[in-house]
Amino acid sequence: MDFPGTPGKPRENAAATPATQPAPPAAPAEASDGLARFQPQAPHNEAAPPGAGAAGELPGGAATPQGPGRAGDASANDAPERGGATAGSTVTTLRRAWARVPLRIRLVSVITLLLVCGIGAVGTFSTMQIERLLQRQIDERLFDNATSLYNRGEVASLEAATGTNPLPTDYCFALVIGTQPSTAQSQYLCAKSNVAANGIPSLDGAPISTTGLTTAFTTRGITPPGGTKPTLSTPTWRVVGIPLQGISDAHTADMAYVALPLTYAVRTGNQVRVAFVLTTMAIALAGAVFGYFAVRTSLKPLRRIEATAARIAEGDLSARVPAMPQSTEVGSLGHSLNVMLSQIEAGFDARERSEASMRQFVSDASHELRTPLATIRGYGELYHMGALTSQEAMDDTMRRIEDSSRRMGMLVEDLLALARLDEGRALRHDPVDLFALARDGAMDLGALDATRSVRVTALDGSDIDPGDALSGRAVVIGDEDRLRQVVMNLVGNAVRHTPTGTAVELGVGTRGDMGVILVRDHGPGVSADQLPRLFERFYRADSSRDRRSGGSGLGLSIVAAIAASLGGCAAASNTPGGGLTIEVELPLATS
Repeated sequence: MDFPGTPGKPRENAAATPATQPAPPAAPAEASDGLARFQPQAPHNEAAPPGAGAAGELPGGAATPQGPGRAGDASANDAPERGGATAGSTVTTLRRAWARVPLRIRLVSVITLLLVCGIGAVGTFSTMQIERLLQRQIDERLFDNATSLYNRGEVASLEAATGTNPLPTDYCFALVIGTQPSTAQSQYLCAKSNVAANGIPSLDGAPISTTGLTTAFTTRGITPPGGTKPTLSTPTWRVVGIPLQGISDAHTADMAYVALPLTYAVRTGNQVRVAFVLTTMAIALAGAVFGYFAVRTSLKPLRRIEATAARIAEGDLSARVPAMPQSTEVGSLGHSLNVMLSQIEAGFDARERSEASMRQFVSDASHELRTPLATIRGYGELYHMGALTSQEAMDDTMRRIEDSSRRMGMLVEDLLALARLDEGRALRHDPVDLFALARDGAMDLGALDATRSVRVTALDGSDIDPGDALSGRAVVIGDEDRLRQVVMNLVGNAVRHTPTGTAVELGVGTRGDMGVILVRDHGPGVSADQLPRLFERFYRADSSRDRRSGGSGLGLSIVAAIAASLGGCAAASNTPGGGLTIEVELPLATS
């Protein structure tokens, strides 16, 4: 096969070959340097497939059966809507399925996905940079050799000389005839090994230049004419064009192209990709395993919280989450949960105490009301039975009925007073002089029992004169009627629970920003364990004597409730030397 052209056909060249130029000698079948030369053949034209018609027609020229405006168009318009509904249903299903996945599995999945995405992004970027670097190195080699050939004009006499590749054996050298480069108009000089693996570079549409080297471009490898298919699945070449116009009058072609196969760059890039894929898989697997155990360890406190919540759901309100540092999210959650559990337990305890107190209150009230009612009913039955035969017996019976009625009325009034206080009905908040209340209470006590020694004193027990400057200093904010009821209850309690003639003192004074009024007796007193219970409803230190004295067991409860409603408190203590002291503190009136 001849290198310059095809035998039997005249060469077409932009510049005619001089007549004086001798014809080149026939080249041997194989060059001495191991290079193979190929002459491309013009590609065959492919006929259009039979039966191809215009758009919208069937083979054979038949028109499509569905015209515009038919039901088929409506179905086509409805298809996107059905597709959107299906996609939305799929997303909803996936969300529900994801919501059922345990938290630790979701966390491990997210960690693994982030590792894969991160390493994959780094691997992709690194591979692209490596391929770009290798391609740049190939371009530099191409430009160096192409520039050397261009500057020295060595390509001008290639056809006239031996026709061998002037470059190292890994290069491909091509001469192109005509101003429109194509594979059909090119003559190639390539090393056999390159041709076997990469074929020859396709020059269809290759750039041309008349003033300098073209930019490097990438083209695919094709099967050489008369040769075998390249062994690589997708061979590629990197090519630089050299213009032959103006180099010498001896040129026989318009362009020369220097090419290097990208086999090494592609192979290196693939190896890097495989390495990154294997590395990504290994790191993702290790990250998934490590992440699973790390997440499992991190979620142990949450599982303990879950176990605690399960115990609470079973009714164990005393269960608590183990203490952890509050600087952590789980520790802060556990602390908040423990605080909430303490409040819940306290609320349940308070409710149970309230219910128990209410049951006791209802029971005691029923018992207290039943006693006078039974007395009244019993005397009524005696009357109907005719047992009251004398006027004296009749008068005594009426007196007992009146006493029982009065006691029952007093009990009902006390119950109503406590009910109103429990409802939180607002009391008046007026300035009230405690000294005046104590003085009036002392006078009432003297009227109840003239045998008693009654004094109005300071808080420490020292005597004071009613006209002393103390009057006007212990002025508190409160409801005067209710406070008078407090004093009367305290005085009545002292009269009922102390022997006749026992001395009683009413003390008045201030303590900080609180005004204090107290009733101090020197009777038998109560034991220390009974003091905290004196303000409980229907509580009696000596129940039998209390009933004989006519007490309802609600007097001190009313005192404590009124004091609390006015922002104060009531307290009981034993009097030094014997007896009981009950004091009430109330906020002082501000000037």
